[in-house]
Amino acid sequence: MHPAPSVILFTVLSGAGFGLLVALGLGLVLPSGWAALWLWGLGYGLAVAGLMASAFHLGRPERAWRAFTQWRSSWLSREAWGAVIALLALAPVALSDWLGLGWPRMIGWIGAGLAVATVFSTAMIYAQLRAVPRWNHWITPATFLAFMATGGAILSGQGAWAALLCLALAGLLVIGWRIGDTRFAAAGSTMGTATGLLRGRVSVFEAPHTGDNYLTREMIHVVGRRHARKLRMMAVVCAGVVPALLMVVLPGIWGPLLAAPVHLIGAAAQRWLFFAEAEHVVGLFYGRR
Repeated sequence: MHPAPSVILFTVLSGAGFGLLVALGLGLVLPSGWAALWLWGLGYGLAVAGLMASAFHLGRPERAWRAFTQWRSSWLSREAWGAVIALLALAPVALSDWLGLGWPRMIGWIGAGLAVATVFSTAMIYAQLRAVPRWNHWITPATFLAFMATGGAILSGQGAWAALLCLALAGLLVIGWRIGDTRFAAAGSTMGTATGLLRGRVSVFEAPHTGDNYLTREMIHVVGRRHARKLRMMAVVCAGVVPALLMVVLPGIWGPLLAAPVHLIGAAAQRWLFFAEAEHVVGLFYGRR
């Protein structure tokens, strides 16, 4: 599928932002004063910036509010509600940390759970799509949640725990690609099933239309195998290996300060591949698979 920059920014930034908010809400780090203002502001800033970036992918952004009306059946709607409620629920905890009010952190645990549910809902928007076999697997929500946990651990300065999560994420990425590369063939979709011509070998004689349309622009994207290998290596090294080393070797604030941007670069590379390598079955109808 076409890797839209707005959706890549949305999933990368909001995942890291909600991960930091989860760490703060659970009390894994207990900042106060200006340090609390900085950390909570960073978490809110990344989460909100990602959510705002997603609006640029909409054909009619002014109708974005309608996403809130379909929560019974739409993971997109559940994501929208989860994001708003999580950000509101965590606000009192952020205020308490900043001003030293000493309010109970139980609301922070609830907000952290809602933040996790929000990222899970984001992942399920893609994992539910049977028309994209590479996404239609448990590895999709697992990867989104792993990026959230790893980004949050790095940004909150969890040191050795962040390093372990980085290495676990790198391993999960490799497993995800191994599984994803076989999903389209395992789904059993062919040009015959796409066209309804189930007898004999089906091939494309001529394109169904002379120009591009929405399906060919958005649902069909081909990435070179050599290019994909380089980006996969970049994602593993930048999202996992290098941040793990930085979090262990560098003391104090320097580990998170240098590991976070490297991790986000790796996350962006993985997320670009997430969309670019997603083989939609509609490509069979056009002879593109």
